[in-house]
Amino acid sequence: MQFRFFQPPTPPHRSCGRDVNPCFPRFWRFISNAAPQLKNIRANSERLLQLPRSVIVHPTGKTASDLQHNVRLSLLKPRRSLLTYYRVYTASFAFFEALWEGGVRHVFVNLGSDHPSILEAMVKGQKEKRDQFPTIITCPNEMVALSMADGYARLTGEPQAVIVHVDVGTQGLGAAVHNASCGRAPVLIFAGLSPYTIEGEMRGSRTEYIHWIQDVPDQKQIVAQYCRYTGEIKTGKNIKQIVNRALQFATSDPQGPVYLVGAREVMEEDIEPYQLNQTVWGPVSPAALPVSGVELIASELAAAKNPLIITGYSGRKAQAVTELVNLANNFKGIRVLDTGGSDMCFPADHPAWVGMRFPGHDLVGTSDLILVIDCDVPWVPTQFKPSASAKIIHIDVDPLKQQIPVFYINSMATFRADSSTALKQINEYVASQTSLQEFTASEENVILGQHRDEEYSQRRQEIRELAVVPEGGDDASLNISYLMSQVRQGVPDDTIWAIEAVTNGHFVADQVSATLPNSWINCGGGGLGWSGGGALGIKLASDMQHGGPGKGKFICQVVGDGTFLFSVPGSVYWVARRYGIPILTIVLNNKGWNAPRRSMLLVHPEGDGSRATNEDLNISFAPTPDYAGIAKAAAGGELWAGRASTVAELAQKLPDAIKSVLNGQAAVLEAQLDGTSGKYVENS
Repeated sequence: MQFRFFQPPTPPHRSCGRDVNPCFPRFWRFISNAAPQLKNIRANSERLLQLPRSVIVHPTGKTASDLQHNVRLSLLKPRRSLLTYYRVYTASFAFFEALWEGGVRHVFVNLGSDHPSILEAMVKGQKEKRDQFPTIITCPNEMVALSMADGYARLTGEPQAVIVHVDVGTQGLGAAVHNASCGRAPVLIFAGLSPYTIEGEMRGSRTEYIHWIQDVPDQKQIVAQYCRYTGEIKTGKNIKQIVNRALQFATSDPQGPVYLVGAREVMEEDIEPYQLNQTVWGPVSPAALPVSGVELIASELAAAKNPLIITGYSGRKAQAVTELVNLANNFKGIRVLDTGGSDMCFPADHPAWVGMRFPGHDLVGTSDLILVIDCDVPWVPTQFKPSASAKIIHIDVDPLKQQIPVFYINSMATFRADSSTALKQINEYVASQTSLQEFTASEENVILGQHRDEEYSQRRQEIRELAVVPEGGDDASLNISYLMSQVRQGVPDDTIWAIEAVTNGHFVADQVSATLPNSWINCGGGGLGWSGGGALGIKLASDMQHGGPGKGKFICQVVGDGTFLFSVPGSVYWVARRYGIPILTIVLNNKGWNAPRRSMLLVHPEGDGSRATNEDLNISFAPTPDYAGIAKAAAGGELWAGRASTVAELAQKLPDAIKSVLNGQAAVLEAQLDGTSGKYVENS
């Protein structure tokens, strides 16, 4: 009897000239006759398994019981199954289609035993839909995978995806989930679930010991508190709807990570191909200020003598930077302070620029009006606090900070709005009102601008003085300000900075003095180790924006020594070499963790710990690792590596490192800083 539903493929089985083991042809004919209305062998098999054991399925008297064992065996051993040789459209393939259709262009993967159908779908997609299938990036570590997706999404605003392995891979994401949440990075994370069938009832049933060990009660809860949405894919028939719903959450304000899971059996499901109308699956439109809010803010800015704008991540949209500059040009008394440092929110070449200071600034206590825009921590009250008479207005995509249990800033008016939209509204209102135009042209406003210009000139001079050659000339040890001034001068003007300098952060920000939108991207949260993968993701995104590999902007990662180790350099620099992603890494080596000492001194300034060494405090990294050597080993030797501890060594090695990156090879320069006794001094 001939098969009615398909043409047998080229026989791979040499011993018998058939495509299956010799004992199987008759068995498949039974299935074919048992349910001729079904469309394919796979469906026949599943239908047979559902029949009562006593049902006769063939004229010879064969019952379902006679065949069900062989069916299960065939499903568990794909090498014996005819289905192995036929094209199928599975839930996993539809998953990748949904990602592509939803705007995801890269998937950063760390694969495991939950991904057989994912692997099949990847191969199928790369063969059949290469131009309409996400690029797959292998990452040997989950932290690096999510950090790469984070960096890519932060630069472009486009969602990216990460695939990890069940509960253990989800936990391997670690601090990267926290960073993506705080940094508002639109990333979709998918993890498999251990199979829920154990006797071969379905394709994808348990086949390995570890499937029992990794079967946990509620895998989604591992990351739920950091995600905008968590969900489970329960059938392939609506998998595209579930993926698009997750992407809607990821890309709608407040943006952030989303998490989906799916069991092996579900992801193996054969389904009919289908498409969605993508126009109905976009993000929620940005919110605007009410008219009354626009009028209030404009009038308060005109009345203020010393207005201060505090921001933290408004620069994620370039338009917000432009509109904030326009506002500062209109009201010349405005100063702009960045207490988040997440993005380049305001250009350093504008006289309203105050700089980046995480705990706050003296201006917080002297300003009569404070406008907080997209900022999580505008000031730390134990160090800087607004005056009792100051008026505070808050504009934010998430003004209540729903993922921060304790938060309040005593604002007289609070608005949930997109910052770029809100600032544009205010500027347009100012331009339309005669009274406000009269104020912006008034002598009073001009005088405010003159005072602001003087303060700015003084501030720039202070920054330049910090960057002079240290006393001792060529043999002098390096300090952070001189080091960063030299790096800034050496790299291209449009360099994108991936920053994770921790206690040196504001010194780095002063010397870099970023002026271009999207040219400064800091770790969004407090999960140290972001910048390794983050810099790779930023470079990958920049290359794609500018036409392909090697065509994007120069990327410079600046990272503390402890944070460099957190970044999993063994994975970072393997990925850099494997995919040809050249970045310059500057490792700030102060021989230990400075942040714990600073925290201790803020609470116990005169305690015993204030007189202790780093070794006594257990925060020393002496003897120091060979940081550049670690990176070079991970890259298989295909990486420029160097160390500088003096002015002369920096002058010799920095140009070589930059040249290496420009020529397409990553470079790591370890800069050994002075002051390594652990003393921490910071002036606002």
